[in-house]
Amino acid sequence: MKRVLLLSTTTGYQIRAFGEAAQALGVRLLFASDRCDQLDDPWWDGAVPVRFHDEHAAVDAVVRAVGGTPPAGIIAVGDRPAVLAAHLASVFGVPGNPPAAADISRNKLKTRAALRAAGLPTPEFRAVAVNDDPVALARHTVYPAVIKPLALSGSRGVMRVNDHGEFAAAFERLRALLQSPDVRLERDAAHDGALIESFVPGAEFAVEGVLTRGTFQAFTIFDKPDPLDGPYFEETIYVTPSRQAPAVQQRIIDGVAAAARAIGLHHGPVHAECRVNVQGVYVLEVAARPIGGLCSKALRFDPAGTTSLEEVLVRHALGEDVSGYRREDAASGVMMLPIPRRGVYRGVDGVGDARRVDGIDEVRVTMKTDSRLVPLPEGRSYLGFLFAHGPDAHAVERALREAYGKLTFRIEREVELRTQN
Repeated sequence: MKRVLLLSTTTGYQIRAFGEAAQALGVRLLFASDRCDQLDDPWWDGAVPVRFHDEHAAVDAVVRAVGGTPPAGIIAVGDRPAVLAAHLASVFGVPGNPPAAADISRNKLKTRAALRAAGLPTPEFRAVAVNDDPVALARHTVYPAVIKPLALSGSRGVMRVNDHGEFAAAFERLRALLQSPDVRLERDAAHDGALIESFVPGAEFAVEGVLTRGTFQAFTIFDKPDPLDGPYFEETIYVTPSRQAPAVQQRIIDGVAAAARAIGLHHGPVHAECRVNVQGVYVLEVAARPIGGLCSKALRFDPAGTTSLEEVLVRHALGEDVSGYRREDAASGVMMLPIPRRGVYRGVDGVGDARRVDGIDEVRVTMKTDSRLVPLPEGRSYLGFLFAHGPDAHAVERALREAYGKLTFRIEREVELRTQN
């Protein structure tokens, strides 16, 4: 039985989808994740416990667990696993990305520098330390600007600022976030810095694809119909196929391919984000991993949509030719349900009504009852997901918005407990 090594965090939604794809193909998945090494296989998946901040020890642990026969291929789910995947691909002698390129792809500052060096459209940017004086930094910033962390994903910590006062307040919020326990637990030196860059106006898109020994193949372009102009940048709706003119779509694909080359990526899945305006295609990031969370369910292949993205990526990891795979005929989309405010989640009403909306495939509420809700820019979760299909992207977008309008989330205010001395 062929084996594929899957590297992920323990919180990755896609693990089950990859497991189902591997089982259907008769492939054995080997797991490595940042699970607790003091518990005896808590997830019942045989995963090798690794620490992404200690790459040398993680490589040694995986090599020992895999044994004498290297896996046929490696897939990473998440930005930090992508760096470890690159190191392991080099050790095992299987196709992958150069470790340096994977490291660049997960660091916003290094990505900006690589794209600028290649002469690609890039916002003005500068790196600062999180302990710098925000008042002094604000005086030397051209507005509007965007403040962002170097190595957090999902728009976490990303804020638009329009003047000195907004800058100082936003920078203090970012500093507090980067010093929070869950971020410091990553032991990533990148969290000691931040990026200040000029705001790029325009429509935003996501591109999903794969690199095969340096050649980029785009699977699809997702339109993001909700404006992402700040002050925060919470993503909501993705729909495909894109409604942009063919010439614009080709410019987007060419821009992502050029950015991947500039970063040095070579082989494996690609998820890219870009903004388009009259000045060109500004690639914001090229991640060496597939689209995150459950969003991959919005991308299926073959005319009838019977093949998942995960199956295509497992085949690609095995060395199969996936150039013939095309997205399904129907339009599709996903809505990531935003967290509207802080509080304690108590439940949701209207799920049945949302499911009955024409075009809706699934309503998936992933937030657990009694969970503490934290919205962006500090938060990192969604309430759930809506999935839809339709004859065209407009119909899919309408279905997603109508279904969302049927949902009422019950959120209670947090009660602050104070102790008396």
